Amino acid sequence: MRVAVYARVSTPHQAQTQTIEQQLTRLQNHIKQQGWTLEESFIYRDDGYSGARLNRPGLDALRDRAAMAEIDVVLVSAPDRLARKYVHQVLLIEELQRQGCQVQFVERPMNSDPHDQLLLQIRGAVAEYERSLITERMRRGKVAKMRAGQLLPWTRRPFGYRLDAERPRDPTQV
Repeated sequence: MRVAVYARVSTPHQAQTQTIEQQLTRLQNHIKQQGWTLEESFIYRDDGYSGARLNRPGLDALRDRAAMAEIDVVLVSAPDRLARKYVHQVLLIEELQRQGCQVQFVERPMNSDPHDQLLLQIRGAVAEYERSLITERMRRGKVAKMRAGQLLPWTRRPFGYRLDAERPRDPTQV
């Protein structure tokens, strides 16, 4: 049985706090319980990549390898680690299944019966909702910082502007 695992975290902070390592540990424990083996080259991970996007290096490599029919089982912690949008979850699961891969979720095991498919849809919708909440909170935080006059550390200065802390300029003359 050729098993591949996929793990993902969205932010660099999550990557630093070892949550991706925790996912991989759970996945490797599940593989041992099943009596399977996992080669190092079959571990795919995306550190700091949003699940709202399909363009991720680890996921792309997994999809490429599945297209070459080199994987029998793809193991993921939970559906929201595969993708945050339900439509992306379904797209990826169907793509992998067409390539001959069985997709399994360790934390929320599912079959192909109607009840499990309904649960997948509900969980996918909840994951998408959570992503929307996160986006809205981040937007409100940016607006609050702008109103407070603070520079946003994750934005770039407009083209042609220079920040010179040693020679501040009078804002009324700029």
